[in-house]
Amino acid sequence: MPHRVYIGIGSNLGDRKANTLEAVERVSKLPGTRLARASSFYESEPLGDAKTWFVNSVIEVETEFPPDALLRRLKAIEAAMGRKRVKGKRWGSRVIDLDILFCDQDVVEKRSLKIPHPELHKRRFVLLPLAELAPQLIHPQLGQSVSGLLATLKDEKRVTLLPRA
Repeated sequence: MPHRVYIGIGSNLGDRKANTLEAVERVSKLPGTRLARASSFYESEPLGDAKTWFVNSVIEVETEFPPDALLRRLKAIEAAMGRKRVKGKRWGSRVIDLDILFCDQDVVEKRSLKIPHPELHKRRFVLLPLAELAPQLIHPQLGQSVSGLLATLKDEKRVTLLPRA
C-alpha cells in the first residue's frame, strides 16, 4: 500500500524556481512514486547564515518507499543537484533542500529521521504551502490541523506568494 508523503522543498542558490521544478520532476520519477499535487511557490526570508531569500513549496506524493528509503533517495537527489552539506552549518544557503514533512500519520523518531518534521509547526514557509494542499491534515503529535497551526503561528519571517509563471 503506498504511503502519502508531504515533502518540503527549498532553494536559495542559482535559479531557485528552476531548481525547485527540477527537484519536483526528479522526485516524481522515483520508481513506485507518483506526484499527486504541488503547492504554489513562495519566497521566504532566510533563516540562520543564509543571505538570499528562498523559494519554497510543498509536494504531495504517493510512494511505495518506506520513510528511510525515501530519505536516502531525497538526499541522493540533493547531492545530484549540487547540494553540499557543511558540517556545523544547519541553516546555510543551498541549491536544494528536500524534507519529509509527513508520512501518512506516522511518527518516526530516529537519529537520522524525524517525522513529522520537528520544525514544521514553527515555520510559515512550510505551513503556507502545506495548507494549500492539506489544510485539515492533523499533526499526529500536536493534534492540530495544518490550518490551525498556521492560524496560531508566531513566526515573524516574511513569506510571499510568487505569481504563477
